[in-house]
Amino acid sequence: MSARFEELDWRRTPMGEISLRRRWDPALKVDVYEVKLGEDFLMSSVFTAGEIALARLGLAECSGADLDVVVGGLGLGYTAGAVLEDARVRSLTVVEALGEVIGWHERALLPLSPRLTDDRRCRLVRGDFFALATTGFDQEAPERRFHAVLLDIDHSPRHVLHPGHADFYRPAGLRRVAGRLHPGGVFALWSNDPPDAEFGAVLTEVFARHEAHVVEFDNPLQGRKAANTVYVATTATG
Repeated sequence: MSARFEELDWRRTPMGEISLRRRWDPALKVDVYEVKLGEDFLMSSVFTAGEIALARLGLAECSGADLDVVVGGLGLGYTAGAVLEDARVRSLTVVEALGEVIGWHERALLPLSPRLTDDRRCRLVRGDFFALATTGFDQEAPERRFHAVLLDIDHSPRHVLHPGHADFYRPAGLRRVAGRLHPGGVFALWSNDPPDAEFGAVLTEVFARHEAHVVEFDNPLQGRKAANTVYVATTATG
């Protein structure tokens, strides 16, 4: 059994104070890893079903092999880890704005860290996902296209971590990321909110088709079911 509580890292960042904590949960009998930004809980290893579903639902819409994938947002690594479970994936670029979060994985502070850092297909890149959607996710080959872009940064299209992110969830912003995809490519988005008809209309304007998947999971802290939404949108095939 680990120590009841341990702060593994704490840093000041441009987005505020960020901390990584590990605590032993006697009810679940597991170590729980949590990330806080200021007083806001960003993520917990208790709740990973939505992050894993983001990868699996997104990649399920990809055809063929030798897939090149981008994940926006590293966090605890569950989306990236699920991407690497798919043998069709040739390369994975994980874009994370905070070097401190990349450092956690490079220092092997999290359970999934070795899976990411030891896999030659996986590259952890410090950068602004929303800016790179405009300039190109591969700075050595700015025009490079990808088979899937999976995004888990903001709480939802309506509840963003920074006001500057809001424009991305409008038609012009989504067209930029669609332009980074191959024909028939996939854009998938995690949201903590229920399916949003208004955002669905924006996806309809930009992509050939889309679907909002409700991902239910147990919330052991509250003794009830909880749910996330994963939007999966595809570009036209040609």
